[in-house]
Amino acid sequence: MEELLSALFEALTTLDTQVAYGVAAARTPLATKLFTSVTGLGSATAALVLVGLFRAAGWTRAFRRAGVALAVCGVAVGTLMLTVQRPFPPQPVCTTAGESVATSFPSGHAASATVFALVAHRSEALPTAVGAVLAAAVAVSRVYLGTHYLTDTVAGVVIGVLAFLLAGRVLARYSDQAAADVWGALSRVR
Repeated sequence: MEELLSALFEALTTLDTQVAYGVAAARTPLATKLFTSVTGLGSATAALVLVGLFRAAGWTRAFRRAGVALAVCGVAVGTLMLTVQRPFPPQPVCTTAGESVATSFPSGHAASATVFALVAHRSEALPTAVGAVLAAAVAVSRVYLGTHYLTDTVAGVVIGVLAFLLAGRVLARYSDQAAADVWGALSRVR
């Protein structure tokens, strides 16, 4: 089993390296500008703005689901980044100097964007197709810009899906009143 895992890890590392160099060689100024603009939609700042907009719009279910899922994503991504400490791919377009966690695995942007796409899918008010397209664009942008390897981004998407599912279970377990009490207390904290 150990031999199989070692071979799988080696194959994924080879794939990551080939994709990273292939993407770097295929970059164009227009695509770089487009992906640089799109990638920020998966940032922590964008997540806070979107969750705040959900709250302001009165979309309580989307607000709660996104808030819980993003909290789970933050813990999972931060823990894995600190634990794995995978260096960034070669030839990045932009770097994340100055951030508290500056390693490649996994992609928090892809995780967050995935959460928002799934929240949109479950919402009657949010456009599912737009959410899905933007989440895919954010995930692709992370690889294109050289801030993550392909497997980092895939792992981020998986974390986003799992966090969304877990958030649904957590929120279903507790009454609406208990959830409202928690979110009310959090909104009073400044």
